[in-house]
Amino acid sequence: MRTIACVVIGAGHAGLAMSRRLTEHGIDHVVLERGEVAHSWKTERWDSLRLLTPNWQSRLPGYGYDGNDPDGFRTMPELIRFLDSYARVIDAPVKTHTRVTSVEHADPGYRIQTDDGEWHCHTLVLATGACNVALVPACAEGVPQGIETLTPMEYRKPNQLPPGGVLVVGASATGIQLAQEIHLSGRPVTLSAGEHIRAPRLYRGKDTQWWMDATGLFDQRYNEVEDIVRARSLPSMQLVGTPERRTLDLNALRAIGVKLVGRLAMIRDGRALFSGSLANQCALADLKMGRLLDGFDTWAREQGIDDQLPPPERLPPTEVGATPALELDLTRGEIRTILWATGYRPDYSWLNVPVLDRKGRLRHDGGVTPAPGLYVMGLQFLRRRKSAFIDGAADDAADLSTHLKAHVDGAAPPLPQRGRGPG
Repeated sequence: MRTIACVVIGAGHAGLAMSRRLTEHGIDHVVLERGEVAHSWKTERWDSLRLLTPNWQSRLPGYGYDGNDPDGFRTMPELIRFLDSYARVIDAPVKTHTRVTSVEHADPGYRIQTDDGEWHCHTLVLATGACNVALVPACAEGVPQGIETLTPMEYRKPNQLPPGGVLVVGASATGIQLAQEIHLSGRPVTLSAGEHIRAPRLYRGKDTQWWMDATGLFDQRYNEVEDIVRARSLPSMQLVGTPERRTLDLNALRAIGVKLVGRLAMIRDGRALFSGSLANQCALADLKMGRLLDGFDTWAREQGIDDQLPPPERLPPTEVGATPALELDLTRGEIRTILWATGYRPDYSWLNVPVLDRKGRLRHDGGVTPAPGLYVMGLQFLRRRKSAFIDGAADDAADLSTHLKAHVDGAAPPLPQRGRGPG
């Protein structure tokens, strides 16, 4: 058994950011990684994917973008090189190809079993990410035989799909990008859209991410939100990174021939049944987008820069067309593939510490779990609205590493802010 002050599980951007902060505090630690640095980005993403955040927003502790295209969007190979380079620059103590098989309480600290031996640590940071397992609705059990089903973690490019129609379920950033790519490959796409968050890629000449950053919305803290559980479960914005910085929304998809239907409610007797609330969901998304842009305009006036920006221009309302179909017969051969772009969840199947709620969600207060010395990084709205982005890891790691250092030193730091919401 090897003993160390802290073990970090996961060598993605969150784990590496925490490693840098722990080094600053002089805390001896190791980063255990099941594959290589940025493993999920290397193995579980489709070929054409680019980050939805601009290059300038790739900010990690002591490291950032230094190229000549700050407003561009990284491809996956570019992101992987960025994270590999960061791991080398900070000399992160990463132990690759080491899969954690179980974590248990020890006295004191934690005992970690891996496929390469056992570790004992006083403190533990879970930086395994929020997207370990693709969420597939229970109604998938009703999909008729002969229809191929897959998730975005399995999808790579259109030509891996059989010829014929594709039903994409989910209209957040992933769903709309894949719906466009697959439809342009010559496979007719039907997009099932439920709740979504609409936003322009550019507003008044600035990227929406710039506005979110400049106005302080990304720094909004978890204890400042009325319903943090709801905030942590919201779908991602309909933003897609492209060299042209285009807006991709339901209107753009409909313009190229993608069929829109409502939320998939069930599959029964070979028929997909859809909610009739598509128009209402789109109207609500438009309303929320308008309020967001109103806030941007108000901030620009308060900062005295309103006259330095182009005048406000708003996207037209979402058009859903004539009455969207309420059902689709999956046995007729029109649909050959279903792509479940219905979200992800973390995987804590190896975590044998009583910190999960009845739904299997990690209980934490801004990244501090009820188990002493056990922390989590990289989840949606962990401590700030930006927590799940690369740009959010630096601030969260600074807060949590300070708390962790006090724990190591035998202090009794108060739990940060308030409440114990699930992650």
